Amino acid sequence: MTKQKVVLAYSGGLDTSCILKWLISKNFNVICYMANIGQVEDFEAAKEKALKIGASKVVVEDIRKEFIENYVWPAISYGLVYENRYLLGTSLARPAISEGLIKCVTENQAAYISHGATGKGNDQVRFELSCYSLLPSIKIIAPWRDEEFVKKFEGRQDLLKFAAENHIPVSVTPKAPWSMDANLMHISYESGILENPNHEPPKDLYLMTLDPSLSVGAPSRLEITFKKGIPVLLTIDDNKTFNKPLDIFLALNEVGAKHGVGRIDIVENRFIGLKSRGVYETPGVTILHQAHTDLEVFCLDKEVFRVKQILETKLSDYVYNGFWFSPEGQYTRKCLDLAAEIVEGTVKLEVFRGAVYILGRFSKTSLYNADLVSMDKHSGFSPQDATGFINIQAIRLKEYHRFLKEQK
Repeated sequence: MTKQKVVLAYSGGLDTSCILKWLISKNFNVICYMANIGQVEDFEAAKEKALKIGASKVVVEDIRKEFIENYVWPAISYGLVYENRYLLGTSLARPAISEGLIKCVTENQAAYISHGATGKGNDQVRFELSCYSLLPSIKIIAPWRDEEFVKKFEGRQDLLKFAAENHIPVSVTPKAPWSMDANLMHISYESGILENPNHEPPKDLYLMTLDPSLSVGAPSRLEITFKKGIPVLLTIDDNKTFNKPLDIFLALNEVGAKHGVGRIDIVENRFIGLKSRGVYETPGVTILHQAHTDLEVFCLDKEVFRVKQILETKLSDYVYNGFWFSPEGQYTRKCLDLAAEIVEGTVKLEVFRGAVYILGRFSKTSLYNADLVSMDKHSGFSPQDATGFINIQAIRLKEYHRFLKEQK
């Protein structure tokens, strides 16, 4: 009897290594899929480990370029920030990885996808909704929601015991007392000692950015040019230029990390209804977000910008909750693409000791009119018109406060 094929989203860690062995024990032909999305990983060693455990095939795919161009760049253009603070590094990575998973399923004629996301988190929702959208016929095995699996494995100690019994190599490095997820865009930390919202993150937690109080040397001066809301050119300190998406992004990450930019410690609302505490490092995107926001306000009509703020808040929720490929997500992205048509120009800024300082901006598509706003000439603006404007605005205020006085 031919074994059914399942594509496992594989990281090489304890959880997915044990899941790999467990799936094999359930008589599945397991193909491991690993997406290189910018995390620090020995992919060759992870591949070798999976094959030794019993995987029939290991696919390692470099999707860094696609991640930047198809997800991170649009997110910058759309101004996506969840609950006004989180720049959605993990949320954007999940649909990108899901595309790779489905591609692997199709190429290998598999019937199932499996993953190691926990039953309390957001990732199970993001992966599964994305995969169902991309391939509605796909079947998904979620071990951490499987009754037999969760009865057998309550936690790390049970996994370690299983690994020892099945000769699964386990890292001898002591496990950090928190969980971590990394990609090109950011590193996130949660769980473990961070589950106490009042417990300050240890100094050695941060792996991507330098402590801002320890940064030395001069500020870094940057110029970022955008076209239709997308970064197309970066100049650092007037002597280094980058014009390819991945190069721009890596350079901004390096500058931001050197100056300790992009650290946040927040409590957020998960889609499934739980509150969770997360610590994030997002250096490059923090710089891009501030530069883009500045240029956007400079270029867009006031009311268009206000409507866009509503739409970007909605889309941030959709992305966080796993609805990148949803009809509402696609519709909202098209609307926001229209707003980006005239967001073009260059922003000058300085980065130093954890902060991003905007120094100036230039755009040929801006609605800013220097003559009209000048305090030294009237241009087409009649100061007398402001009297009527103020009187009209004052009507409801006068009536409201007159009413209050009459009630006393």
